[in-house]
Formats: sequence, structure tokens, C-alpha cells
Amino acid sequence: MRCVAICASLGAAALLAACASMAPRYERPPLAVPERFAAAQAEPAASGPLAADIDWRQVFVDPRQRRLIELALQNNRDLRVAALNVEQAQARAQIQGASLWPTVAAGVSASRQDTATGTTLKSYSAGVLVTAYELDFFGRLRSLSEAAQAQVVAAEQGRRATYLSLVAAVAATHLALLADDEQLTLTQETLDTRVESLRLIQLRYDNGTLSELDLQTARSVVSSARAALAALQRQRALDENTLVLLVGAPLPADLPAGAATLAEMGAFPVLPVGLPSSVLQRRPDILAAEQQLIAANFNIGAARAAFFPQVTVTATAGTISNEFSGLFKSGSWGWSVAPQLVQTLFDSGRNAAGSRLAEASRDTALAQYDKTVQTAFREVADALSGRDTLNEQARALQEQSQAETIRLRLADLRYRNGVASSLDLLDAQRSLFAVQQLAVLANLAQAQNQVSLYKALGGGWSEATAATAKAP
Repeated sequence: MRCVAICASLGAAALLAACASMAPRYERPPLAVPERFAAAQAEPAASGPLAADIDWRQVFVDPRQRRLIELALQNNRDLRVAALNVEQAQARAQIQGASLWPTVAAGVSASRQDTATGTTLKSYSAGVLVTAYELDFFGRLRSLSEAAQAQVVAAEQGRRATYLSLVAAVAATHLALLADDEQLTLTQETLDTRVESLRLIQLRYDNGTLSELDLQTARSVVSSARAALAALQRQRALDENTLVLLVGAPLPADLPAGAATLAEMGAFPVLPVGLPSSVLQRRPDILAAEQQLIAANFNIGAARAAFFPQVTVTATAGTISNEFSGLFKSGSWGWSVAPQLVQTLFDSGRNAAGSRLAEASRDTALAQYDKTVQTAFREVADALSGRDTLNEQARALQEQSQAETIRLRLADLRYRNGVASSLDLLDAQRSLFAVQQLAVLANLAQAQNQVSLYKALGGGWSEATAATAKAP
């Protein structure tokens, strides 16, 4: 019963001591960004769910693209590392939290001492022991424990940020592969057309109706198309290698069929933007930066508490006897409590330096939080700026491509009828090919910008997807 009383007293002391804290009162810093996104000034207030509340499966509906994202969420190593970082942070928090409670040990000991007179002294003891348990009157241990808990939340948000980045990266790379395939098809068709034009020009040159200038120009444009084809083949291989890295495994052969071109991809949903205060505070990277700031704030409390006395208690309860056979007999039980108070008088400025370090770390975390907010604001603003301008650019290039197609057809007719020179025909071919390439790239930039906007607004996560983000 005495042992139980000691443990209960120590537990009550721990709870009493845990109430104290010398950490500064935390207040969320104001967002160091404008109140509205410039590109969204004319937009009506958001009426639907924000992007942060829209699961990625509702956005990326293409079967092939969705399967690639699912495989990446299962195999990607960065996501595994992020999940393991959470486990490490949880373990560190548990270790730190354990310091708030006494560690109770049990043991049996024996000693023997021979005196100069030939007498032998024997001693046997058994019981429980609490060694140097710190009573946290000034909140040092509590502050460290709270800081560790904040680090756990920061790691969780970091895992979520990695999750969202992975979803967006796989989606964007899949779009890049579609654009590569479109450009490869376009370049191969252009090369075939130029080879046929070279054949006709070669015949006319052999018959003496065209100059060598026409022939060499035709050969040049054919070589240019072949070089472009080789460059695109290399680019597609690089993009596929990037996708394999993101997926974390070789691409399976049984991937479902999806859209063959960017134009066949499903329409991207309209995403309400809302105010920066509601958008940015849902982004996991900002939430992680804030938790780092909270942890640094608690570390200041621990550093301040180090200036005050440290109170520790050592307690024992058990039995002692001169004979091992009498170790557990009635009347041999006892207990002892030995409190100790230690106040540092001189430490060469260690505690003062620790306090300055904690405050400097808090200021650094605050600066990093502000930078994260500003970077997130810029990402959203950039995506909003590109949303309308890229649409207009893609539309204009499509119209130009149609005009260049008609121009090439007319130039070919004029050339075949002997009205125009071969240089006019080759120039029309070059112009059409260049515009068609730009049109594909504009469509790709438009599609990838939509993915970037979804990611920048914090989209892609929901409670239903949390389980799939766990490391195997």
C-alpha cells in the first residue's frame, strides 16, 4: 500500500507541475499577402466547394491517368519517406511525453562486505525505485512535449503536401506524354510530306526546270524535320522515365486505355477560388510551416524554464534483510523519498545562449512561414493569370493553324500549276509545322496550368483518401 501511495503522490505532483508553462502565448501571424487575388477580382464569390474539398478522383477522370496516380500512391518512394517521417515524429513525441511521468523500476540486490575483524556483513533488498524524477514546476518538460506534438502535426502535413504534389506531378507528366505523342505524329506526317515534296523537286531539278537552290532548300527542310523527330523521340523517352520514377515501378502493360490526345481529355472542372485567407490556410505546406512555428514557440518556453531551479525526486519502497530467507517476512518493509532542488549558479552563459537560440529559431520559423505563404500566393496568382491568357493563346494558335493549313493547300496548288515557286511551298510547310507545334504546346500548357491551379489551391485531399497515403 505504501508503494501505491508513493506512486499516487508522484503522479499527482506530475499533474500539478504540468499546469505551468513559460512559453509565449501563440497567435497565428497575419497573412503577409493582399486580401484578394488580382486575377480573381471580377469573379463572383465562391459558391461551390473549394478545391481543398474536392477529391482528386473527381478531377482526374481519365482511366489511364487515374490508374497511374493510384500506382504512384502505392509505390512512390518520396511518399513512403514522408509517411515514415510521421512515424519517427510520433515516436519522438512519445519519448518526450514519457518524461512527464516517473519511470518505475523493480529489482533485487545483494551485497557482502568482509571487515578487518573477520566479520562478514550481508544485505539483501528488493522493491521498486523511482530515480531522479523531475517535477516540472516551470513547464520545461511540458513545453518540450508540446513542441514534439507540433512536430508530429507538421510531419503529417508534410506527408499530405507530398501526396498532393505527387498527384499533380503524375497528372502533369501524363499530359506531357500525350503532347509528345501528338507532336511525334505531327512531325512524322510533316516529314512524310516534305520527303514527297523533295521527290517532286528532285524530278524537276533532274529535268532542268528548277535550280540547285530549290533542291538544297528542300533537302534542308527534310533534314530539319528529321532532327525535330529525333528530338521529340528523346523528349518522350525522358518524360516516360519521369513517369516511371513518379510511379515507383515499371509501367504495367495492362494500363487501361485513355484519351489519345489532349483534346480528348475530359473537361477540367471550374474551381472556385475564394479569398486568400480561406485558400492558403488549407494548404498543407502552410499548415506544416505554422506547426514548425508553434514548435519553436514552445521551445522558447523550455529555454526560459531552464533558468529556474530543477526539482527532482528519488523514491524507493521495498524490503531489506540481512538474510535472504527473511527478505519477504513481515516487518522488513520500508520506503524512502529523497527530493532534491538544484539551482544553476554559473554555466558560462549556456542557458542564456539557449534562450537566444530558441528565440532566433522562432524568428526563423516565422520568416519561413511568411515565405511559404507568399510563395503559395504567387503560385495561385500565376495559375489564375495563366487560366484566361492560355485559353486565349490556344484559341488564337488554333485559328492560325487553320489559316496556315489553307495557305499550304493553296501554295501546293499554285506550285503544281507552275504559278508559285518551290520556295513558296516550302515556306508554307515550315510555317504550318511551326504553328502546329506551338498549338500543341499551348494546349499542354493550358492543361498543366489547370493541374497547377488545382494543386496551388490545396486540392486533392479528403478524409476518404487519407488511408491510401499510408506507407505499406
